[in-house]
Amino acid sequence: MKQNKIFKIGLTGGIGSGKSTVSRILKERGISIIDCDVISRDVLKKYPNIIEDIEEKYGSEFVDENGNLKRREFGSFIFSSEEKRREFESIIIPYINKEIYNMFDKCQCNGEKICVLDAPTLFEQNMHLVMDLIVVVWVDEKTQFNRVKSRDKLDDKEVINRINAQISLNKKREMAHFVIDNTKTIDETEMQIDTLIQFINDLRGVEKAVEEIN
Repeated sequence: MKQNKIFKIGLTGGIGSGKSTVSRILKERGISIIDCDVISRDVLKKYPNIIEDIEEKYGSEFVDENGNLKRREFGSFIFSSEEKRREFESIIIPYINKEIYNMFDKCQCNGEKICVLDAPTLFEQNMHLVMDLIVVVWVDEKTQFNRVKSRDKLDDKEVINRINAQISLNKKREMAHFVIDNTKTIDETEMQIDTLIQFINDLRGVEKAVEEIN
């Protein structure tokens, strides 16, 4: 019996946009989520050679006595330089991508019809090219800056470095199939998510009809 192709949704935004809130609500609605932030932490444990590469390239000061990455210190270091950030991405991204595809396969084997990839750098890593639908969680620049500064307790320069390390939210908004404006209340965000779910169901219905015709 032919197994139906899983419908892959790329959910992205920017640091401080509230993407995690949207992801949580989608999960509460019964939709499977692949969380790249969780994967990026898990691969450090699953593939200890990543930590070894970090020590070799950047120094042992970013690794604690238990062999764990000092995420805050290393983050500030990496985001201070595009060259360093890209070098680190070249180390860790292949492992993250491997886990993402494994999880998509697992969702499909489990009979899931829809799966959301929650990925802050969906566009930056070209993962949008293998998605069926792109959803961007958007906020204005001032809201983004204030949220990041308040949440992460960073100084202005660190906030700007982290925001500038990603494609701007306004640019991502232009590339999306569906945009959630997360500058509003949580109730208004939930209403937009319900509209998104209906949009997905309608789109899948059209695709299924086309497949049957063909």
